[in-house]
Amino acid sequence: MIDFELWDTLLRQYVDQQGCVNYLAWKTEQPQVLGDWLSSLKQLHLESNSTPLEELALWINLYNAFTISTILKRYPIKSIRPKILGVPNWLAFLWFFQRRVYEIFGKYYSLAQIENQILRDKLQEPRIHFSIVCASIGCPFLRAGAYFPEQVIEQLNEDARRFINNPEKVRYDSQSKTLYCSQIFKWYRQDFLKVAPSIPEYIGFYLETDLPLTAATPISYLYYDWNLNQRIS
Repeated sequence: MIDFELWDTLLRQYVDQQGCVNYLAWKTEQPQVLGDWLSSLKQLHLESNSTPLEELALWINLYNAFTISTILKRYPIKSIRPKILGVPNWLAFLWFFQRRVYEIFGKYYSLAQIENQILRDKLQEPRIHFSIVCASIGCPFLRAGAYFPEQVIEQLNEDARRFINNPEKVRYDSQSKTLYCSQIFKWYRQDFLKVAPSIPEYIGFYLETDLPLTAATPISYLYYDWNLNQRIS
């Protein structure tokens, strides 16, 4: 399997505890390191006897590394959803996810393929939605470290708890009895409903405060911030 120690080191160096990336320092100090490492993986062979935990750690790391490498090449940018004369450029936005430009194991992948065909369809793991990042503020926090097979379930649970207990992503209004939550729960609703009877009950499982959440709890979805998850220091 791939050795993710270099990726782990880069994340620990340039990502803070809020998942924000110091792209400026990363691009200034080590502009080629991530790209060179990803290039070195192109002709590796995907082991046919990999366990699901090895595959989970592998593909979450690769998704995030490919995303960050793309941002570093284009930096400085304000958002992965660019605007032309103030209007969102949806074609460029879709291109970011759909283009098959990431070469690994002798094949070309898009971010959408990795997410939908491997992490969602094959591995059937809804918690990846709290772990893979598209480099925007609305995304889950980027973990300041790599995923490893022996820790990946613990890491995914930690990511889920961190996301769901962040009031910017999930909050409950006791007056209106409404659950406000990230649009991730709307976009990937079917994934969460494979393991829970309803979205409020899925959220309630990870909440650290006891709230009266049931299948009947009304949901309102929060604004999704596509601005870059950058830290400047």
